[in-house]
Amino acid sequence: MDIFALTPRKYEILQQGVVIPAHPLALNAKYRLDEQRQRLLTRYYMAAGAGGIAVGVHSTQFAIREPQVNLFERVLRLAAEEVDRTPQADRFLKIAGICGETVQAIDEAELARNLGYDMGLLSMGGLTGWSETQLLERTAEVAQRIPVFGFYLQPSVGGRILSYDFWSRFVEIPNVIAIKVAAFNRYQTLDVIRAVCSASRGRNIALYTGNDDNIVADLLTDFTFEVHGGRTVTRHFVGGLLGHWAVWTRSAVRLLEEIKACRAAGFQGARQLLKKGVHLTDMNAAIFDPANGFHGCIPGIHEVLKRQGLLEGIWCLDPNETLSPGQSDEITRVCKNYPELIDDEFVNDFLRG
Repeated sequence: MDIFALTPRKYEILQQGVVIPAHPLALNAKYRLDEQRQRLLTRYYMAAGAGGIAVGVHSTQFAIREPQVNLFERVLRLAAEEVDRTPQADRFLKIAGICGETVQAIDEAELARNLGYDMGLLSMGGLTGWSETQLLERTAEVAQRIPVFGFYLQPSVGGRILSYDFWSRFVEIPNVIAIKVAAFNRYQTLDVIRAVCSASRGRNIALYTGNDDNIVADLLTDFTFEVHGGRTVTRHFVGGLLGHWAVWTRSAVRLLEEIKACRAAGFQGARQLLKKGVHLTDMNAAIFDPANGFHGCIPGIHEVLKRQGLLEGIWCLDPNETLSPGQSDEITRVCKNYPELIDDEFVNDFLRG
């Protein structure tokens, strides 16, 4: 079997680090796919300067795979069509969410590859009875079909805790080329980075933050470890694949540019960026709703997009999935308090254009 690989140009873009929004699902009032707005969201992310999108992931709602919903292939196809019709297509990363047991994961990987996706974001969620060895075997099978973007998903939204040993073995799997760390936990985040630092092929793997509660600090931090033979290795998160970046995407692109410039200048301006990072975490608390166990996470994203005119409403496939009490007021508060971190003016111009 031929191993499918990224083009050199896209691999370089991945390694340099870009903004990758986790693509939401646009529904109408009848809880059916709003194709026009689904396509509009993809165009917005490209216009905002994102370097890629992740489709079929948590923010797209895992229920799109349910037989009675049956939207997985359709939403992947719509996003791919919108990207592929633009001049940006050869430098814009298309990432498909992949989940389920091995047979399902392989089927999703092959579908994504056939639709022109560059990588598969492989979730370990929902496999609580599986051993770490079984998860690694599953990863190796998927990696033979499509380059793997590893995914450490926090337990509170369906993930599981994975050991340092797991990640040490995971990063040695051929065709694993990136990892999104969304553990929302410092200890577990370090497990992944230390494993990458120690790996024989660690330099082949791009680190992306998925810790929406710690975005700026993740991107600014150098992680240095002593590894085998007494060598010292330093790695850092080069970009982010984030649900938070599904909103206010233009400001996210500017923020990543600021962080890269800060790094290049010997961390001059880091103090101001860390201050901005605190504000960003406050904003994330409003849209992700951690006060209520992340119940309003996806509706919170939708609420921002609705206010901007990118979505018609905040409907989710589960009608009970809606904003928590007081969450709308919190979103209003953070938008008012941190105007430099929103992109309403850009969205207005985009929609008028």
